[in-house]
This record gives sequence, structure tokens and C-alpha cells, in this order.
Amino acid sequence: MSGSVPRHVAIVMDGNGRWATRRGLPRVAGHRRGAEAARAAIEACGALGVEVLTLYSFSSENWKRPAEEVGALMNLCVEYCFGEMESLREENIRVRVIGRREGLPERVREALGLLEERTSGCDGATLCLALNYGGRGEIVDA
Repeated sequence: MSGSVPRHVAIVMDGNGRWATRRGLPRVAGHRRGAEAARAAIEACGALGVEVLTLYSFSSENWKRPAEEVGALMNLCVEYCFGEMESLREENIRVRVIGRREGLPERVREALGLLEERTSGCDGATLCLALNYGGRGEIVDA
């Protein structure tokens, strides 16, 4: 089985804030670097032929962070949606959002909805963005 490429790769985007803190940077700088790493992961998966990439980006536990940090993460999400939309379309990548949308700010839900809509015709790889997800919610929704 050596040399085979997985069909689905999932990445838990954790530790970005700690990475920044250790370097004397604001936590939001780490989250921004995490978004850059996500772009690199998308490109690497595309080059390898991975069909599905899931990025576990914001769990329901992340709401416990300071309001300023949560706000910065929500801003980064909206920025990512609009900043990556055309690139993802050009790369024929369809975006699917998983998790509980109803808990996200309206502007974030709108940006995610537009990103899904604009990439809905893409039939190459699939990028799943997991936002506001958690084990408790999955049990309740089951």
C-alpha cells in the first residue's frame, strides 16, 4: 500500500494561538498564519489528488475564548471566504460547510453561504469547512 494517496484528509486547526504567543505575537497573528497553512494544505492535497479535505476550523468550545479573539476569528473567516472564492473556483474545488451554522454571526453565515453557492458547480476536489462543531451537538442532532 506504499505510495497510495488517501481519499480524505482531515486537519484539526489547533495551536495557532499558542504558536503566536510563544513568538511574542498576538494570537490573531497565529490564526492568520493558520489560514495561510490551510491554503498550503489545499494546494498540497490538490497536487496529490486527494478528493476531500476537511478543515476543523472552529469548534463549539472556541466560543469560550475572549470575545476579541472570537471576533477576530469570525472576521478572518469572512475574509477567507471572499479572498479564496475565485481561487477555489479556478481550482475546481467545491466548498461544503459542516457544523451548526445557526450559532454563527449572520455575516459569517452569509459569506459561507455565498462561498458554497459560488463553488457549487465545481466537481473536482471538495473542501469541507467544519465550523461551530462539537461532540455534544452531534449527539443532540443524531
